[in-house]
Amino acid sequence: MSAADRLSVLKTYKLFVGGKFPRSESGRVYEVTDAKGTWLANAPLSSRKDARDAVVAARKAFGGWSGATAYNRGQILYRVAEMLEGRRGQFTTEVADAEGLSTSGAAARVDAAIDRWVWYAGWSDKVAQIAGSANPVAGPYFNLSTPEPTGVVAVLAPQDSSFLGLVSVVAPAIVTGNTVVVVASETAPLPALSLGEVLATSDLPGGVVNILSGSTAEIAKPLAAHQDVNAIDLAGADAELAKELETAAADNLKRVLRPSRTDWAADPGTDRLLAFLETKTVWHPTGV
Repeated sequence: MSAADRLSVLKTYKLFVGGKFPRSESGRVYEVTDAKGTWLANAPLSSRKDARDAVVAARKAFGGWSGATAYNRGQILYRVAEMLEGRRGQFTTEVADAEGLSTSGAAARVDAAIDRWVWYAGWSDKVAQIAGSANPVAGPYFNLSTPEPTGVVAVLAPQDSSFLGLVSVVAPAIVTGNTVVVVASETAPLPALSLGEVLATSDLPGGVVNILSGSTAEIAKPLAAHQDVNAIDLAGADAELAKELETAAADNLKRVLRPSRTDWAADPGTDRLLAFLETKTVWHPTGV
């Protein structure tokens, strides 16, 4: 059979929840197009039930992931970068289609995203040195403050940066021990859904990262109101939606990271690395 006679095997994109690849429980899909309006694929249109299932998976994974050593988490993030390097061509094509970039421009974004995984992997066993402290006290005590992960974090991925922006909000949340439920870019979800395939084969425990696609508002509202979600990153929300989600998040005192204009290609700094950490302070007698 010649290549001209062969039927292409079109990819079926699926959600990534609990380390597995389910379709939306609703059975719904929506069309994803490139920057010129050409059809690329059908992506799952996630429902409220999918969001709740993702939170259950994230909570189940939290104990093991937060209890792992910082060194081990760093190793796993570095493994993600290794796997992405091997699939660089695929992600370059998907990012080019999603964002209307040239091949070279998309390749630069993908390279930056891979490098960002490595950068955050290096921070895994160092963040306690900038977020923790030994506090001076008037008495025969040690007083030590150490950072601990907040818990389950809902992350609204940036709408305008389908891969580099996505990595820039996911990696800093998980390297410190949080687990996440990610709502992919509504118009360009394919790089995020493909990232799930990489995470599934990179030693990352199932449930640490859960990726949903569909309407950002429809998925984000139940996540903001969910009593078992501890924090929410509003990077991918517009001003009107962000205000509504902040109101819903206040019901169980969620930590909220408000959206801001961000150059995702710039040096990320440590702001997001520290955004979803709590400080535990312990007093202990010196024994004198």
